[in-house]
Amino acid sequence: MPSTIQEFIKHNETRFLDELFTFLRIPSISTLPEHKTDVARAAEFVADSLKNAGVENVEVIKTEKHPLVYGDWLHAAGKPTVLCYGHFDVQPPDPLELWESPPFEPSVRNGNIYARGACDDKGQMYMHVKAVEALMRANGGKLPVNVKFLFEGEEEVGGESISTYVSKHKQKLKADVALVSDTELFADGIPTLCIGLRGLVYTEIEATGPARDLHSGMYGGSAPNAVFGLIELLSKAKDADGRIQIPGIYDDVVPPAQAEVESWKKLPFDESEFLKHEVGSTALTGEPDQSVLARIWARPTFEVHGIAGGFTGTGAKTVIPAKATAKVSMRLVPKQDPRRVVDAFKKWVEENTPKGIRTEVRVLSAGPAISVNPNHPAIDTAARAFAERLGKPTVFIRSGGSIPIVGEFAAELGIPTVLMGFGLPDDGLHSPNEKYRISNFFAGIGTIARFLQEYGQNGARMLESKQ
Repeated sequence: MPSTIQEFIKHNETRFLDELFTFLRIPSISTLPEHKTDVARAAEFVADSLKNAGVENVEVIKTEKHPLVYGDWLHAAGKPTVLCYGHFDVQPPDPLELWESPPFEPSVRNGNIYARGACDDKGQMYMHVKAVEALMRANGGKLPVNVKFLFEGEEEVGGESISTYVSKHKQKLKADVALVSDTELFADGIPTLCIGLRGLVYTEIEATGPARDLHSGMYGGSAPNAVFGLIELLSKAKDADGRIQIPGIYDDVVPPAQAEVESWKKLPFDESEFLKHEVGSTALTGEPDQSVLARIWARPTFEVHGIAGGFTGTGAKTVIPAKATAKVSMRLVPKQDPRRVVDAFKKWVEENTPKGIRTEVRVLSAGPAISVNPNHPAIDTAARAFAERLGKPTVFIRSGGSIPIVGEFAAELGIPTVLMGFGLPDDGLHSPNEKYRISNFFAGIGTIARFLQEYGQNGARMLESKQ
């Protein structure tokens, strides 16, 4: 990479951070209606940032929920096109009392930025904008590839609007590869490309018992309890070893290839360190015949995220709850069909609902798992750029998480996604005191710029060979 690009990044570090801090101060919490205008403000900030970087045709696209932001620069004749994606919405910061500094007032401690969205995904998506700006300024207003940007404000609530938009605007979004920075390094300093993501089915179960809350003294022992009924139902979902008990859930699960398993064994992973420093519990759980990495990367899961119902306030109130709800999700692996999983889950709930309780399952979102061919030219180019920038060989991993848009890009646009993230395992995504290392922010800008340069060269040769 020409030194002028790195010099531009170095010279503008303070400005880049100031801009990111302004971005992080916007509480763009997509799941809370009272923050709808904040999500819109974040969209406007992103649009202005793209314009200032030299991106053209920038527009804020209204949807039924939260806006999208699009922009492009398409003057690199004969060069490939990269579709850059990110999201500017964030998770709620609760519980607030566990934050060491206000979640929407960025604080720098020990070389890290602490704020909601610092890593997921504002800090990482902003690297794309700054990488393009650096390339523009260093190359006289030109880029080595064609670029398109599509940023959304609903990733944390399912991404329904962007899914609809991608399906309806395939020609506008046509590209050779997508670039997403919403993942992490396997360990500090190790360049990492993610080539597999689990899918996600997110549901809400509502349990109803009596017609109204009842006095537990007058009716206790005879009336069904909605909270307890929900607990009884959920307790049947997994056995003591963590195996999911929903019939058919494992039917389409394909074990990872032996070569992939062997590569995982070479990763610098210490189970005791993972337990102590990342999980922070007394023991790890899950299928005992599966490795920890297999459990979090290559096996389906069933998790309960919260239960609400009855009385939970200060003091005592002796009621038998009439209603209770639970948020329940299942992570899926490649080859599992979300529709089949949903059908199996609904049938299981119906057959296992306790006597006197009625249940309803509502599906809030559903998306398949995805896998990426590590031999694709763009992936190969990204691996080399990553390794050159960080000075170590790039490793290929899967992620236990889900990024719904990656599957949409594959299904609707027919393109693979380079999952090039710079977060760290302890960055605390979705948790209090979320952070992002400042040096990784700048390393990300430089690496993305290098990738775009090299892909412009390698991709152009590939396009010529097809003609």
